[in-house]
Amino acid sequence: MSLEQWRKELKTIIHESSDSLQLQAGKILVIGCSTSEVAGKHIGTSGTMEVAEVIFTELKNYADERDFYLAFQCCEHLNRAIVVEKRIALEKGLEEVSVIPAPNAGGSMASYAYRQFEEPVVVEFIKADAGIDIGDTFIGMHLKHVAVPIRINQRKLGDAHVTLATTRPKLIGGARSIYEVGKLNIQC
Repeated sequence: MSLEQWRKELKTIIHESSDSLQLQAGKILVIGCSTSEVAGKHIGTSGTMEVAEVIFTELKNYADERDFYLAFQCCEHLNRAIVVEKRIALEKGLEEVSVIPAPNAGGSMASYAYRQFEEPVVVEFIKADAGIDIGDTFIGMHLKHVAVPIRINQRKLGDAHVTLATTRPKLIGGARSIYEVGKLNIQC
């Protein structure tokens, strides 16, 4: 497959999931991506900046249109740390760590994002509102509780398996609890 075919597939993924992801201004979308898997290789073996460029460009365009934030997960060699813009880390109270992702320690996708962001930083943890996992990189540790899977028809980007999730607030309180504001009728 070609870079343009992968670009087309990613645009389809974005289009099919955009309503379900519920990304508005100020929300965070975490991306985990194995560019090796996209290219048909085993995760962590053949990462490419060319694939990362296609993915970053399309996701950045999408984020700019909707005014939400992007966060890119590093590989396991950096404990799946997250690359974000410094302003997001400051706004969300995220603790910065000292590392710069490289293709062989962080992954091509995170490395590319780090080089493209205006003022990149790496943080150890994040609680994102939604996520896209390209190549089974396990982004779940960086999603808010409770994750809700999103089903779409385009389930692959190149050869990589793609999963998506949004999140919802926890339901607490049991059988007598009210979860919809319109049904609120409190009696003392």
